Amino acid sequence: MGPRNVLLFCLVTTLLQAQPPLPGNGLNQHPFLYCGEMQDKGKTDQKMVIVRNGKVDWTYSIPAKEEYGDCTRLSNGNIVFSRRLRVSEVTPEKTIVWNYEAALNSEIHTAQPIDLDRVLIMQNGDPALLMILNKTNGRIEKELRLPVRRKDNPHGQFRHVRMTTAGTFLVAHMDLGKVVEYDGDGKEIWSIAAPSAWAAIRLKNGNTLISGNQHGYVREVNTKGETVWEINKNDLPGIPLYSVQEVSRLANGNTLINNWAGGLPQEKWSEVVQLIEVTPDKKVVWALRDWQNLGPATSTQLLDEPGVPEKGELQR
Repeated sequence: MGPRNVLLFCLVTTLLQAQPPLPGNGLNQHPFLYCGEMQDKGKTDQKMVIVRNGKVDWTYSIPAKEEYGDCTRLSNGNIVFSRRLRVSEVTPEKTIVWNYEAALNSEIHTAQPIDLDRVLIMQNGDPALLMILNKTNGRIEKELRLPVRRKDNPHGQFRHVRMTTAGTFLVAHMDLGKVVEYDGDGKEIWSIAAPSAWAAIRLKNGNTLISGNQHGYVREVNTKGETVWEINKNDLPGIPLYSVQEVSRLANGNTLINNWAGGLPQEKWSEVVQLIEVTPDKKVVWALRDWQNLGPATSTQLLDEPGVPEKGELQR
């Protein structure tokens, strides 16, 4: 084979191996806050980023032994986030203005601001405690003990827990394989089976949107427990779901999926589409795969969405 043929062969091979273009405008589609757990399998610092105008505009790093699990930009510009061993609030100038340390042998993967002064956390451990913390005076305003399957495995108990606009608590019991709604006293008032449930949010229509961690699914169920809309692992052509973490319903009715790379060897992570925006009829309008600027997808807040985050107005 001559030099010209070798060059042609290499060019054709490269084109065949190249990943096809994805729907949407990449980093230009939305401004957003993004954080993800287990970047580089704990070998490097973990980064949280804000993307604006198609580029990374702001970053904040935490040590490799920690991991991001929940991040929310408040109306005042500060960001409240979980980091496995603690929960923190950081300013745009990267100053930590509030911090809560997890108890010994415990982990925290939920940090939901419910106003500018209070944060809902889920402290995995023995006991597993849902708590509302007042940042201004350090008080624990509410504390509920929740059941778990394995008290000796805090890491596998919970990821996201959310307070609803009705004041109830929607809990994705990852290790129990179900979603449970509790009233303010911790009494179970609704539940549904949901394998490896990572997150659950109450929609304005009264339905519940659930994500499946190990099973790779997004499922909307009504109050009767009936599935009214879902996307499973291979339903989106060319974009398989792996470990679905946070999901959110947007103001336009679309659903944003954080598609984490769990279960794949790290050398395969670059093949994973991290963020997927899909319409109600399951058309993908934005799919982001950018491993140069972003790590695994765990929690994303679109900054062009209307509503005040700490008032629960992004739960649609």
